[in-house]
Amino acid sequence: MTQRALTPPDPTRTDVGLAFFSTWHVGTPERQRATVEAISRAWESRDWPHAGLLSYSVYEGEDGATLMHHSQWRDEQAYEDFFAHGRDQRNADIDAAVPGIERLGLHKTRRYRSVTPGSGTAGAFVLVEVDFDGPDADRQRAWVDTVLAALASDPAPAPGLLGAHFHLSTDGRRVLNYAEWRSARDHDEALAAPGAGVGSPTPQWRGVREFPGVARDDRVKRYRFAYGVTPAGPRA
Repeated sequence: MTQRALTPPDPTRTDVGLAFFSTWHVGTPERQRATVEAISRAWESRDWPHAGLLSYSVYEGEDGATLMHHSQWRDEQAYEDFFAHGRDQRNADIDAAVPGIERLGLHKTRRYRSVTPGSGTAGAFVLVEVDFDGPDADRQRAWVDTVLAALASDPAPAPGLLGAHFHLSTDGRRVLNYAEWRSARDHDEALAAPGAGVGSPTPQWRGVREFPGVARDDRVKRYRFAYGVTPAGPRA
């Protein structure tokens, strides 16, 4: 059975083997809401599609034009089974309700490391995409290790940062940081703080800025949780 999730998923659950992130462009806040409603009908009108799918969540972009999808999977075989037998039926229903959705891409990732400096309820979710100039799994891990060492060197974490969860794309070309913030205001204040984060003059943050092979056009998008579903059962 399929049931609605009232809270976002736990990024650190130990039974997740793969995490998928994708973005849809829908154009307007009205179409955002209509698409989320269509997604809810497409999912809740059907049984849970596969035991290997652990959660599925949708987030509304603060730009009023995009949706981010985040799904957690036990392993790749579970996703392949779903892709072959259930994905297109749901998408067909959604497209019929909201024509013209532009699907911008899908990132298949594995969570590598997380840091959770705060506690509380997240009201804003920030996805940071960092690209490299070629596939290199060792470099992905080394870059994340460098960032986390720099974060650990800060005398105090950014107020309002609840968690940063670093995911490595399976093609070796990208790192995605799925970050949970208490509020959008907290995130704005952290970005505006002088000498904070990547802008810090410390040797640790200089190592992040000068890390070789990293593209310098990081993409940062902020979202709010809009909808989620899980299989009915103890983990829901």
